[in-house]
Amino acid sequence: MNKKIVSALLCGAMVLATATPALAGEADGQKIALVGKSAGNAFFEIAAASFKETVEAEGGEVEVVYPEAATADAQIKVLDNLISQDFDAICISANDVNALQAKLEEAMDEGIKVSSFDSAPNADSRQVFVNQAGTVAVGQALLDAVLDIAGGEGQWAILSATSQAANQNAWIDAMKTIMESDEKYSKLDLVEVAYGDDEPQKSTDQTTALLEKYPDLKVICAPTTVGIAAAAKYLQDEKSTCKLTGLGLPSEMVEYTGADDEHSCPYFYLWDMQGLGKLSAYATISLVKGDITGALDETFTAGDLGEYTITEADDGGTEIVLGQPLEFNSDNIEEMAKLY
Repeated sequence: MNKKIVSALLCGAMVLATATPALAGEADGQKIALVGKSAGNAFFEIAAASFKETVEAEGGEVEVVYPEAATADAQIKVLDNLISQDFDAICISANDVNALQAKLEEAMDEGIKVSSFDSAPNADSRQVFVNQAGTVAVGQALLDAVLDIAGGEGQWAILSATSQAANQNAWIDAMKTIMESDEKYSKLDLVEVAYGDDEPQKSTDQTTALLEKYPDLKVICAPTTVGIAAAAKYLQDEKSTCKLTGLGLPSEMVEYTGADDEHSCPYFYLWDMQGLGKLSAYATISLVKGDITGALDETFTAGDLGEYTITEADDGGTEIVLGQPLEFNSDNIEEMAKLY
């Protein structure tokens, strides 16, 4: 990442923390529920704080709610409770693509606007999805990292979150499709997709199991901030020759990132989490106001982030894409860890 990008992100973070929105009052009186996949996920908490700050600065109110476990059933219980209350909108990071449909449709039937970010429920379960980065773009970046770190060939594995996580499955499917369609990936052998359920201990246990089952494993790709942090610690503590990439928080990965034998992760990716929360907030506010309905090609202004256009998502629904994935490596990890 070049110095201009780093400087832009630093400035953006300072603006987010200190600036008064130009369109104060856009969310006056709005009551919005923000539903996470599970408690203790640092990625979500950063985005949630930005979401809440943005809505409150515009005169609205946000209740951040976490399910008891990272499961669809637990989120259904949360939704059931929220629908009985006086919310104007629900924004959710879904634990399952399809299992939440009945409850989210019930919410919409009650006049509650439904948006999502990070992990989308199916197209019938939402009005719009705010995507942190294009699905194919994320899959391409991760697969190219695996190819590079593996030296062009060898066994690799994926350490995912839950088996039903929409975002994880979309990125994994994208990686598989790209790998099968391009000859340059033909010497890579994807041996297993393991699931750590976004729990640190289970993610560590799955990492241990992968190394035991595949002693020649070259790379683990963990497209989950919980999984990559757990795997990074285990691989580095064990001085494993297996390396790691995926999606992580710089602040959690700083001691594990480096292009040498002493570090378990040469480089990894993520995006602007504060920007994701802010964009999701403005999209949800715009839904409630009626400025957008979530239809294809609608546009809206997301405060100082600028104007965004609603595009078609891979699942046939609609989405708003924040931007491209960002690479974190030994050149920028220390500086970026101060932000995230």
